[in-house]
Amino acid sequence: MAVIALTTLLLRGLPFLLFGGKRKTPAFITYLSKVLPYAIMGMLVVYCLRNTDFVAAPHGLPEVIACTAVAMLHLWKRNTLLSIALGTVLYMFLVQAVF
Repeated sequence: MAVIALTTLLLRGLPFLLFGGKRKTPAFITYLSKVLPYAIMGMLVVYCLRNTDFVAAPHGLPEVIACTAVAMLHLWKRNTLLSIALGTVLYMFLVQAVF
């Protein structure tokens, strides 16, 4: 446990040690901070939908409806936690009660 805690502390504190103080953050790191969240979200969507069977019933309808709801909620409210939480609840409702 101590090794895990120390490693976590080191990984969390390393950016502050490297780029903290009066040093200017390198342009590459600034670029990564802008594009990585979108790339990670895209990979998560692909990962979550990778086993969806669009050929057999229900043809991926619960997944498509839930993903659309998440996107629309996020565009409307701009709250990631709310979008994901309500999308998950909607998906579970669709899978358990509708399809």
